[in-house]
Amino acid sequence: MGVSNNITAILNFIALLCSIPIIASGLWLASKPDNECVHLFRWPVVVLGFSILVISLMGFVGAYWYKEGLLALYLCCMAILITLVLVLLIFAFVVTRPDGSSWVPGRGYKEYRLEGFSNWFRNHVTNDDSWFKIRNCLIDTNFCAKLNTQFVGAPDFFLTHISPLQSGCCKPPDICGYQYVNPTMWINPTNPSSDPDCALWSSDQSQLCYNCNSCKAGLLGNLRNEWRKANIILIITVVVLIFVYVIACSAFRNAQTEDLFRKYKQGWT
Repeated sequence: MGVSNNITAILNFIALLCSIPIIASGLWLASKPDNECVHLFRWPVVVLGFSILVISLMGFVGAYWYKEGLLALYLCCMAILITLVLVLLIFAFVVTRPDGSSWVPGRGYKEYRLEGFSNWFRNHVTNDDSWFKIRNCLIDTNFCAKLNTQFVGAPDFFLTHISPLQSGCCKPPDICGYQYVNPTMWINPTNPSSDPDCALWSSDQSQLCYNCNSCKAGLLGNLRNEWRKANIILIITVVVLIFVYVIACSAFRNAQTEDLFRKYKQGWT
């Protein structure tokens, strides 16, 4: 087995091992409350991890045991995988570039507006057909109730960073002027006409601001943050895959050259 084949086998074995944390990261993303409720974004990283595992195993076997046909299939699959990862990476960066957030004076958290996110993001996640199911799913996760056990008084709550989803769904917009009772109970708004969401807020724990546009925006904010983290994994992945692919191409050429040389020698003996 040539040196390039050895290197290819080693690199593919490393890529195979690297697929494990990628799969784990995908499972972590899939377990988040927002991704549990938005199935479109739930499994891409997991599928990517398993694809890398299978293709890397194919490349390892092809290089280590000098299987020219398997190496050719591996190179074809790897080229397709690299292309798909690049497309997914570019797409993810484009649709998650706007963040729709704004700082609230005197608060440790941000608030989010639907208009601040990309059209594709809004249309595919928070359209009327999807939102009813997503909203009910979010209510079932009961993530807002956890805030009541974390904060004792208003000062602690106001100065703490909370997730976009919690900011949008668990409390009314600050501009409404509601008085704080606890993180999920607010009363007596002083500026109820300042935002349509002010009238949609309810201290009923099964309602809160789940019908608000701010909740939709908070969901998009959460998804954006998590997929920005996933983009880092995708960048590292595509760099490693391209490096492995270049070495594998060299190994494949060497395998073909050695095969031709062997046939040539056999022709003279």
